[in-house]
Amino acid sequence: MSHVFDTYAKTAKGRIMHFDVVLDKKDPEQAINYAKEWLASIGESDAIVNQTNCVFCHSAEAPPDIRNEIDANGYCILKLEGCPK
Repeated sequence: MSHVFDTYAKTAKGRIMHFDVVLDKKDPEQAINYAKEWLASIGESDAIVNQTNCVFCHSAEAPPDIRNEIDANGYCILKLEGCPK
């Protein structure tokens, strides 16, 4: 069972990015750490993300492509709105 955290990050330029952080533990702090790690990897290390804008949404079985990414990286990011392609 994987856990989905609905996440919004605000960049230094004021842009809002909406994405889900999917991981195997229902751990809000780890979800925020993974969100920050991903943001840094796309050049947005100064984006603001915290427990107010990264909240548990639901749990579900991850489809194979998401499962593979979680197994490889510990988490998966599902880009929803305002994220780079």
